[in-house]
Amino acid sequence: MMRADFLVVGSGIAGLSFALKTANHFPTSKVIIVTKADKKESNTKYAQGGIAVTLDSKNDSFDQHIKDTLKAGGGLCNKKVVKFVIQEGPERLSELIGWGAQFDKEKKDIYHLGKEGGHSTNRIIHHGDSTGLEIEKTLLKQVAKQPNIKILSHHFALDLITHISKKNSKKTSCCGAYVLNMKTNAIEKVVSKITLLATGGVGQVYESTTNPLIATGDGIAMAYRAGAEIKNMEFVQFHPTALYQANVSPSFLISEAVRGFGAHLRTPDGKRFMINYDPREELATRDVVARAIDKEIKKSENHFVYLDCRHISKKEFTKHFPTITKKCNSIGIDISKDMIPVAPAAHYLCGGIATDNKGNSNIDNLYACGECAYTGLHGANRLASNSLLEAVVFADRCYKDANKKIKNSSYYQYTPDWNNEKPISSKEKIIIKKNKKLLQSTMNNFAGIVRSKKNLQKAFKCLQVIDKETKQLYKNGVKSSQLFELRNLIDVACLIVQQSLKRKKNKGVFYNEDLR
Repeated sequence: MMRADFLVVGSGIAGLSFALKTANHFPTSKVIIVTKADKKESNTKYAQGGIAVTLDSKNDSFDQHIKDTLKAGGGLCNKKVVKFVIQEGPERLSELIGWGAQFDKEKKDIYHLGKEGGHSTNRIIHHGDSTGLEIEKTLLKQVAKQPNIKILSHHFALDLITHISKKNSKKTSCCGAYVLNMKTNAIEKVVSKITLLATGGVGQVYESTTNPLIATGDGIAMAYRAGAEIKNMEFVQFHPTALYQANVSPSFLISEAVRGFGAHLRTPDGKRFMINYDPREELATRDVVARAIDKEIKKSENHFVYLDCRHISKKEFTKHFPTITKKCNSIGIDISKDMIPVAPAAHYLCGGIATDNKGNSNIDNLYACGECAYTGLHGANRLASNSLLEAVVFADRCYKDANKKIKNSSYYQYTPDWNNEKPISSKEKIIIKKNKKLLQSTMNNFAGIVRSKKNLQKAFKCLQVIDKETKQLYKNGVKSSQLFELRNLIDVACLIVQQSLKRKKNKGVFYNEDLR
């Protein structure tokens, strides 16, 4: 058994920011970060665009950024949350810069500001087209300097350890988590005073996604099984322009900023089409652009449309998007001569573990931050590049609240051991792999960009069959990361489908053709 004052599950921008601040504030405390892959692997790493921050006082304002966020959110944003996240953004950005993060500048002390869909002006701070990677590297360097932070790489958090109060049976507290050491296959207990879930998104629930293989909704599923409130799971944002490559997953992301830079969307026969869907054309919000592309794909019976950058200076494009240029070159696409085939792919979850304004879930001593949390910022649709902003602002708020709470927190005296100890067989591995593929194709076909009651019901029936077979393996004591991931994917998929069936009105990224 391991003990920690602070247990952080996830090693992206949210988890690392929280860990770094708590370790600095409490130098004698013990902070444990659990991450199921290498410590460098997270959704943050793949964030190309940047951080939406109001810096240009001449052409921008907090009020304008707030207005853009509320408009994108389809009337479901929490206005109070939107206001403080945007107002606290510049200070959080300054902290990242202070830790060593480098962002592109036009000249000394003046940052280059990009523009993305849904934004009324340029306000995206970025590091080329690999902003997330720059932030991730910066935070890991700082974390490595802290002697009281321990990172457990290749450790898979399986379930939260909870305690129900004898005095109040409705009151649950989090006491840590059961963790699978993926190298030894041993399940260990990490007992903690404070636990933060910062596990990222759920993209792998879909067949087509920009999310890395680790994005299996683990934190949301764990919290759900522990009794946490989970909200707005029906709002899954599909990125309009993932690079289309047959049978390649995850899909490579072609940043929103490319359209902000002037790229045009065209049908396979070369016609621009976004004017038929929205006066903002390519700079409409992601939900509008994704549905437009989806409709054009279905009309033409092709698997993709094209993103045309041929009219943009190759020198300028390469300067701003070196990663995208390199990727295109690697598969034989010259952006100055060739158009880029793109199609929508599951990208970002706007719902998740419900929190208050300080990151608290409804379970005592359990915080949630980043993409796995539903804070109220995004509403029905995330405004581009507001995600990294939300992560740093709420990591700071979780840290400040946890600092007050830990003074009166103690370790719970009794926590039961894990009892599933059977190794996995080759036959069981085949069943798990088959069911994962079936789940992903079911979600893609029946609970994707455009949904219907009939298709959602089909999806739920299929998920129930997969769930029954998976639970039998679990009851038999099978122990493997593949099974635990599948269990989490099933929980998350069911939440998406069930909450989609309850939604009575189309909003943002949620679109049910029966509700038109």
